[in-house]
Amino acid sequence: MRRAAASVVALLAGAGFLSTTGAGQSGGSACPQDSRAESVYSEISKAPEKARAKPNPLEKDLDAVAAGRILFEQRCRECHGDDAMGGKKGPGLRAPEIQNAEPGAIFWILTNGVVRKGMPVWSKLPEPQRWQLVSYIKSLGARPAKAKPSWPDSSPPPAAKDWSLLHR
Repeated sequence: MRRAAASVVALLAGAGFLSTTGAGQSGGSACPQDSRAESVYSEISKAPEKARAKPNPLEKDLDAVAAGRILFEQRCRECHGDDAMGGKKGPGLRAPEIQNAEPGAIFWILTNGVVRKGMPVWSKLPEPQRWQLVSYIKSLGARPAKAKPSWPDSSPPPAAKDWSLLHR
């Protein structure tokens, strides 16, 4: 049982939920292309089928997303970053490996943690709060694309070309 809990913690840590980007990692990147991140995100696949099949009872509850955000800010932001893109200790939660994961698998990781990767076990957090976290994490969507200018070339937008017009 402890081994399963350690696997879950490792999964969450590796999946960007609670993993570390510090010791034992070169480059300090939570990028899925590096070998550390791949192993971190692979933990989510270790969730048992029974856990994966569990639906989120709060899936359509918009209040659950808001409550999950508060919980994230209190308990997860320090490791996973303000925007859940990854931080000093935890990988990004907007990665496809997390966003495409079944809600039950994410819940399983939150419940069991990935201790060997630095993600704590959250089994003492009431079940509804863990589902709120799942709702919030799933609401994040994929990593935002880099902003592209709305104008066709790399020049400033037409309104910004002549600043003197703005100060008359």
